[in-house]
Amino acid sequence: MKTLTVPKQHISQCETVFDCINLLHEAGAEARIDQVNWKKEFPKSLPVTVRVAHDGEKIYLYYEVTGEEIRAENTKDFGSVWEDSCVEFFMQRDGEKIYRNFECNVLGALLAARHETREKSERLTEHMSSITRFSTIKHRYENHKQVSDWTMYLAIPKQAMGFAPNESLSGQKIRANFYKCGDKTPETHFISWNPIDLPKPNFHVPQFFGLLNME
Repeated sequence: MKTLTVPKQHISQCETVFDCINLLHEAGAEARIDQVNWKKEFPKSLPVTVRVAHDGEKIYLYYEVTGEEIRAENTKDFGSVWEDSCVEFFMQRDGEKIYRNFECNVLGALLAARHETREKSERLTEHMSSITRFSTIKHRYENHKQVSDWTMYLAIPKQAMGFAPNESLSGQKIRANFYKCGDKTPETHFISWNPIDLPKPNFHVPQFFGLLNME
């Protein structure tokens, strides 16, 4: 199981989202999303990283994806965003059986839910407006083929992750995994931060989550 120490930074004091991203670049912990778990059927790999920090009230994530043939079909929240070029954050509070997933496609369309199992879930509708999303896309050509470098910045409040208003993220231990997927992209892929030892693609597996130590 991989672990990541997530630093506490005063990101909320940044004036713009660009300042927040710069601070994440300078002081956020970096995790490489590089585990291609089902290489025989889905061998595609991409350079993907996520930088992580928190300020006690929110967790901040900044994903960077390099050289993808992107798909961007879902424009509404709670759509099938995992079929598009998508990055994901699954987390579970220490000692809880339920877990939460935050899946965001390249357009910023978000799926967020609270799960007892993969099939038994409840949408986090009341928290959607409080979750910040900001993406950039740079198109270019590689070997005469159009590809894109894209980023996704997410700021997720602690309440959306199941913490009470009087709780701080500081000192918490959060079980989690970071993912990159695209079920219907030109090259289907399922990549994770922590490896998943299962015969078929499945990200809804808390037993394979890593650990975030929140400073």
